[in-house]
Amino acid sequence: MAAQAANSKLLEVSGLTRHFHLGGGFLGRKAETVYAVDGISFDLGEGETLGLVGESGCGKSTAGKTILRLLTPTSGTIKLRGRDISALAKAELRPFRRDMQVIFQDPYSSLNPQMTAGDIVAEPMLNFAIAGASDRRRRAAELFQRVGLRQEAMAKYPHEFSGGQRQRLGIARALASGPSLIVCDEPVSALDVSVQAQIINLLIDLQRQMGLSYLFIAHDLAVVQHISQRVAVMYLGKIVEIAQTDALFAEPLHPYTEALLASVPAPDPRVKKSRKLLTGDVPSPIRPPPGCRFHTRCPYAEARCKVEEPVLEAKRDGHLVACHLR
Repeated sequence: MAAQAANSKLLEVSGLTRHFHLGGGFLGRKAETVYAVDGISFDLGEGETLGLVGESGCGKSTAGKTILRLLTPTSGTIKLRGRDISALAKAELRPFRRDMQVIFQDPYSSLNPQMTAGDIVAEPMLNFAIAGASDRRRRAAELFQRVGLRQEAMAKYPHEFSGGQRQRLGIARALASGPSLIVCDEPVSALDVSVQAQIINLLIDLQRQMGLSYLFIAHDLAVVQHISQRVAVMYLGKIVEIAQTDALFAEPLHPYTEALLASVPAPDPRVKKSRKLLTGDVPSPIRPPPGCRFHTRCPYAEARCKVEEPVLEAKRDGHLVACHLR
């Protein structure tokens, strides 16, 4: 696991929601609301990596896009270095965009196929008027070297790179504006396993060298365990557990986290795990269950769980969980 100490808070998220309203009227269809992100709170320190994990459709990527203000929050606050950016207009938000960047899941579709690799990396510097043309070229060449790409590759187009090289190119572009916060949205899930390790190690090295903070969104728990200092577990738009990585993997407190960890294959086939397999389907984010949203699949659920929503609170030092039974 990466061992970078976190200092002061860089990012503070409080009660953040992002709902999508589906218009009605067509063939008598009623208007509905998708509760994609529904009141999440956490913070991220300087130089820290917070892993955000959960099943597909739980709202992880929507949360990341909302924090970056690529989506407008429905409610709640997002503070970057103590400044609330959740309601800023486009012009007011522009200075903060330089300090927040993203690495996308698909390294090919996120790159402009008509631009050379050098121009792709230099573009953020041009957008934020960071340097003149010659300095932009020089800085782009430095970033290529820093992420493990040759300077000669600056003249190539995205289709001429391998998948791992494209992701290195995406990382170089994210670094070009000199950000403090990078949202990594499933940055290695589209890559081969051997290449995944290279990219993860590169991100860890860059963090140590540049003091970066990562919100690392993923469903691969092994990857999250390797790179994160803390982990937040998300289920159906809610964060149900936050803890130091070692503590969460050693002794998860929420039943959903238990089930996620039990689903990870053991590297040694001779080791048998006592699995707490989930039953039933994930409920619809349009009609989430009352009370604890996990109660429909939880093996420990009681009557209280079906009507009263648990609060995310500290059960141990630095270990927060939203569960009536823990």
